[in-house]
Amino acid sequence: MSDYTGADEEKAEITETTASVDESDPDAKFGGREARLALERKLLWKIDLRILGVLVPIYILNYVDRNNAGAARLRGFETDLHLKGQEFATLLSILYVGYIIMQIPSNMFLNYIGKPSLYLPGCMAVWGVKTKENALQIVDRVNFPGITNNFVGALLTRFFLGFVEAAFFPGALFLLSKWYKREEIGRRTAILYCGNLISNAFGSLMASGILSGMQGTLGHAAWRWLFYIEGSLTVFVAICAMFILPDFPTTTKWLTPSERTLAVQRMKEDAGVGDQGETEVGGQSSGLVQALSDWRVWWMSLAMTAQVVSLSFNAYFPTLSATLGFNNTVTLLLCAPPFAFASLAAFFLSRHSDQTKERFWHVASSFGLGIVGFIIAIGTMNTAARYVSL
Repeated sequence: MSDYTGADEEKAEITETTASVDESDPDAKFGGREARLALERKLLWKIDLRILGVLVPIYILNYVDRNNAGAARLRGFETDLHLKGQEFATLLSILYVGYIIMQIPSNMFLNYIGKPSLYLPGCMAVWGVKTKENALQIVDRVNFPGITNNFVGALLTRFFLGFVEAAFFPGALFLLSKWYKREEIGRRTAILYCGNLISNAFGSLMASGILSGMQGTLGHAAWRWLFYIEGSLTVFVAICAMFILPDFPTTTKWLTPSERTLAVQRMKEDAGVGDQGETEVGGQSSGLVQALSDWRVWWMSLAMTAQVVSLSFNAYFPTLSATLGFNNTVTLLLCAPPFAFASLAAFFLSRHSDQTKERFWHVASSFGLGIVGFIIAIGTMNTAARYVSL
């Protein structure tokens, strides 16, 4: 109860400070325009370190945990679970069923409680535990009576993994929207999304070392060590994130009073509203209705669906690389360079988009290049060309 009282007092203090200053000069309270710009640069540096410095590693682990089944497939995952036919593909896709179901309810709940510093890392810790459960799928039932050792057990684990992973990316974008203005958020979103790309490179490198060096360690298959190590790393990072990730500008403790006032004022100037009072149920319902009735949301959803479908081969990337004819270790190492290049391209493209304040042609040109890659992959069996197309 005392925590809520303290937050209310801080909001009242910010409101009083804002009201006491001549509204004709919003920079006066910061000592003038130049002083405000200097303070704003310092503020952005601090929140970049706190927010992106935490969200990017979380997103990397989010995709590492999500896609490690593709790497595990190279070391007996299917054989040990007695999978046949389309069961492996079903295991990959079932994750997104839980993911789709929970995205909107999760973000509404996050907005209601107003504690991303606890909610997002908490969900991360749960999906880390679910990842480790994958490692126990074929352990003898006498030792682990609560864990099944067949396709159904793996299916349920993957479904609930998607259930808790759904909280992160929409929640991360929501948190970014509370701290960054429209001309700032494009680059930050791209940096966040680089976590997805880096995970495909970093995850493959990690998987290469684990799968090649831990086969038979303590009597366990290497793919189980892959799930266990990556799940444990996820839980550790989640615990650390709880102490670093901020909440919203009005309730963050590590900002100075002037920085907190500026953080709130920036968002008011950019959007016309602050984040006070937005956790009310009526406000959330109204926002949901507005989103569902906006045709632009549906068009963007359609474009995003097309992009996700076109990139669905990511889960099979190690399998596709294996068709180039190299051994398992080299195959996993070959997965890294394409995504490292994509990370650099995403960063510089988004930076240029923010500078020019142009979005359409930046997006369209990226999609066009992707189409060329698909055409090359379909049209040739040349090893070098197929690798470049990826």
